[in-house]
Amino acid sequence: MKRFCSKDLVAVIVITVLVLSEASGHRFGYSKPDQRRWSKAHESCAGKHQSPIAISSSKAIPLNMPAIELVGYNNLLPGPITLHNNGHSVSLGIPKTDPAKGKHPYIFGGKLQNEYELEGLHFHWGDKNNRGSEHVLNDIRYPLEMHIIHRNKKYKNVAEALGYSDGLTVLGFFYQVTEHEGNEIGYLLRSFPAIEDYDNQVHLNYTFTLNSLLGDLDLTRFYTYKGSLTTPPCSEAVTWVVFPDLLNISISQIRRFRVLDTGMHGSPMVDNYRALQPLGNRRIFVRKVNARNTALDVVRNEIDHTKWDWVY
Repeated sequence: MKRFCSKDLVAVIVITVLVLSEASGHRFGYSKPDQRRWSKAHESCAGKHQSPIAISSSKAIPLNMPAIELVGYNNLLPGPITLHNNGHSVSLGIPKTDPAKGKHPYIFGGKLQNEYELEGLHFHWGDKNNRGSEHVLNDIRYPLEMHIIHRNKKYKNVAEALGYSDGLTVLGFFYQVTEHEGNEIGYLLRSFPAIEDYDNQVHLNYTFTLNSLLGDLDLTRFYTYKGSLTTPPCSEAVTWVVFPDLLNISISQIRRFRVLDTGMHGSPMVDNYRALQPLGNRRIFVRKVNARNTALDVVRNEIDHTKWDWVY
């Protein structure tokens, strides 16, 4: 497995942005000039395997692979859950599950070779309804994208995981604006008034399941590719799994994101998405959907995984 240079690893350990679901004190901007400056402080931001990217269903390679299995997503999350305005996004910090009470949520399947444990989640959104998501699907940029971050269990923490190409898996979900409120995200939005100002955080007085955020989404079909964090230090340590089925959010609901403050001269937190990055010679895979494709078919599909390995 690819190991990054020591200089990159030091930067990763010092600055773990968003993935740890808490502010690190490091500030960066999303304007075009600001994004061009990312690579001056973080060499990886100029890498060849960066995220986000534009995904085209017609160009993705269909592949027989297991579904992504979401273990513990139906269990109530351990509390207290922290909702935080870190100046770049809204993040959820989720304590680790007490081993005596069961396993912490984790995922496996797809092209993943290991189990990946939940670390947290955050959002990216736009000032208008025609932009906001980081990934673009079939030339559509959706108004909101949710990222659920998972760490490879073989690494002891996120800082270590970011030093390896198989360190993290991020599940990406798109939202569309509809006339009706999204029930899934409604409970979280009720706590947004408490975090409107930069660096405000609130401990939620309730808990919920991760599946409650996903509603009735069809999770059998997804796109997957090798990429990076979409914020500095842009470590190329992420396997992305992007689901095309859409979650709903109303106009009044998404406005609650747009009134949050970045703490930078009163600027509202909007358009907090990175510019699209070149795909280069990477491959994007899309899961073939059939009744027999489950995560228990790993051995059966091993030949396919060998044939379509992560070749750049």
